[in-house]
Amino acid sequence: MEDKISKANREVTADGVTRRKFLGTTLIGGAALFAGGSKLVFAANPPAEKETVFRVGGDLPVNRLGFGAMRITGAGIWGWPPDRDNALKVLKRAVELGANLIDTADAYGPETSELLIAEALYPYPKDLVIATKGGNTRPGPGQWVPNGRPEYLSQCVDKSLKRLRLERIDLYQLHRIDPKVPMEDSLGALKKAQDAGKIRHVGLSEVSPEEIERARKVLPIATVQNQYNIDNRKWENALTYCEKEGIGFMPWSPIGGNRGLHDNALEAAAKDYHASMVQLALAWLLHRSRVMLPIPGTSSLAHLEENMAAAKLKLTGEDWKRIDALAT
Repeated sequence: MEDKISKANREVTADGVTRRKFLGTTLIGGAALFAGGSKLVFAANPPAEKETVFRVGGDLPVNRLGFGAMRITGAGIWGWPPDRDNALKVLKRAVELGANLIDTADAYGPETSELLIAEALYPYPKDLVIATKGGNTRPGPGQWVPNGRPEYLSQCVDKSLKRLRLERIDLYQLHRIDPKVPMEDSLGALKKAQDAGKIRHVGLSEVSPEEIERARKVLPIATVQNQYNIDNRKWENALTYCEKEGIGFMPWSPIGGNRGLHDNALEAAAKDYHASMVQLALAWLLHRSRVMLPIPGTSSLAHLEENMAAAKLKLTGEDWKRIDALAT
């Protein structure tokens, strides 16, 4: 099913570079790097809007490097953070550094991430897009149990609106498809909320291209949030689908999640480029596709500064090929 939203973002496509295409290519050696030892540079001028901005649902412009607000909660994504003031500072600083897409969920805490966002940022900047999710319950720390019952999701939307102090949620995502509930029933509840003006756009998480197609028969899908990073490309087919249809792709654990990235070749390359491995991995994602919307999360101000600096890094086409080949 094709809709107006996907057409609006049709021009936002990948650069046509595919994995493995350059496996036989000789990697760029140190001698090829210009004076200073790096071809990865801070852009003197910001790139064109189409390179740095994506329009969620065709009408919500966001800077492509956002912020994930899962880790501002307590250990195990449970309860309040040990340093509440620090969590508030991280949120405020993320916005100051240009993140105008903040991703959260009612399950983060549960509830505490949404409450902290409102405490730190309300009244919200005009251009701030808060994306939240519902459909995953939290029996305890580290536990996640899907619940896609329509009546439950309807309550989730209303409670998130209250916690976030919003009249309408710009992007509401089904956190997980509940295998015990037909997808159409779960999405039907979100469509009712959308029709009632409580939700602007709807997204999905951890879904295949076939599931996205099925969902789009119920309502337009603006974004897909699947696990994806330079070391884990399990959902390459979902990214390809999103590129084709102009759907935003929000990779969760874009820098490896709890375990981080462990790639000796990538770490060595980062030193060549005078960047951290995290910055190189994020720059790789941003260059990989123009529908890519990374949302790295952290509870550390220092790590936040490091992550957001990746948006200012400029990869040449040859740089990207080298890094892609190293990580394949």
